[in-house]
Amino acid sequence: MKTQKPSGKSQICQTVVDLPPSGIRKFFDLVATMEGAISLGVGEPDYVTPWHIREAAIHSIEKGYTMYSSNSGTPELRGAVSAYLAGRYKVNYDPTAEILITTGVSEGLDLVMRAILNPGDEVIMADPAYVSYPACVCLAGGKAVRVPTRVEDGFELRAENIEPYITKKTRAILLGYPANPTGAMIKRDKLVKIAQLAKRRGLLVISDEIYARLVYGVDEVCFASLPAMQETTVLLGGFSKTYAMTGWRLGYACGNKEIIAAMTKIHQYTMLCAPIMAQKAAVEALKNGEISINEMVEDYNRRRLLMVKGFNNIGLNCFEPRGAFYTFPSIKSTGMTSDQFAEKLLKEEKVVVVPGTAFGPSGEGYIRCCYATSMTEIEEALGRIHHFLKKHA
Repeated sequence: MKTQKPSGKSQICQTVVDLPPSGIRKFFDLVATMEGAISLGVGEPDYVTPWHIREAAIHSIEKGYTMYSSNSGTPELRGAVSAYLAGRYKVNYDPTAEILITTGVSEGLDLVMRAILNPGDEVIMADPAYVSYPACVCLAGGKAVRVPTRVEDGFELRAENIEPYITKKTRAILLGYPANPTGAMIKRDKLVKIAQLAKRRGLLVISDEIYARLVYGVDEVCFASLPAMQETTVLLGGFSKTYAMTGWRLGYACGNKEIIAAMTKIHQYTMLCAPIMAQKAAVEALKNGEISINEMVEDYNRRRLLMVKGFNNIGLNCFEPRGAFYTFPSIKSTGMTSDQFAEKLLKEEKVVVVPGTAFGPSGEGYIRCCYATSMTEIEEALGRIHHFLKKHA
C-alpha cells in the first residue's frame, strides 16, 4: 500500500527552500567525477595533518578515549586554547566559562547567530563574504546586510562604509579577516575604527579568525585584543586551516560568559560535544605545532606569489592577497560573467574555479582560486586558463 504525501503546503521550511545551495560545493561535486581536472576550488590544505598531531589522536584511542567529553570541551583543550590566545595575542579568557569547543568554526558561527539573534535582527558583513555568513544569519531568523567592498580599497570593510547600513535592528558586525574569498586583510588602524563604531552604536562584533595564522608580510590582529573590545567580541577560531585538520571538525568560540553560556546551551542539545579524539589531537597541535605552521605558511607564500604573477601575466588583473590561501582575479576583461567563465573553463579546460558571485553580488566579475595545491598543478592550471583566454579573446 502506497503512502500518500500530504497535499497542499510544502513539507519543507520556506527559509530552507529560499536558501541557495553553496556555490563552492557545486563545483567541488562536478570535479569529483571529471578525470584529469585540476581544482582551484575548495579551500582545503593539500597537506596531511602533521604526524605528531595524528599520533596524539591514535594514542588517545589506544588509551580508550572514545567517550563524550564535557559539552564545553575537555578542560585540557580549553586550557590550551586559553594559554595560546594569551601568549600570542594578550587576550585572557577564563577556560571554565568563556571558551566553548565547537565542531568546526562553522558550528561556532551557527551557534552565535542562534544565540544572539531575534527574528528580523540584522548582521552587517562585507560583500563578497564567505558563503556561510549570510546563510547562518538567515537560518537563525536574522537578515544579512551586505556592505560592498572594492578592489581599489583592498577589499577592506571600513567603518565609514558600515555606518550608513546600521539601523535599529542591527545586532552585530561580522568580520572575517584574512578574508575568504579575497585573501584581503584589514589594517589595525581601520579595525580600531570599526571597534570604536561598534562601541558607540552598542553592537557586538563576531570575528572569524580561522585564517589568522596564514598571513604574508603583514601583522596578525586579534580583534578581541583591541582596546575595550574583548567583552563585546565573539572570537571564532579553529584548527582546519592552520594545522591542516579540515576533516577533524574542530573549532572554538571565545566571548563573555553570557554569550558563551547561551551558545553552549544550544550546542548541548544539538551537537553535544566535539569528538574527544580530535580534541586530544588539538592539544598537541597547540603545544607543538609551530614548526609545521611556519613550513606551511612559507610554502603557501611561494604558491601565492606564483599564482598572482601568473594571472597578471596572462592578462587577468589580480589583487595581491595578504592572507588565507586564495586569489581573486578579475575576469571582467573577458566580457563573461563569473558563472559563465567558471562553467566554460571547467567544460573546456577542466580547471575548477569558483565564480565570485558565490560570495555575493560584489563578486561579479571575479573568480576565486585556491593556491593550496602543488606548484606543478598551479602552473598547469595557469597554462590551461591562458589557453582558454586566447580561444575567447
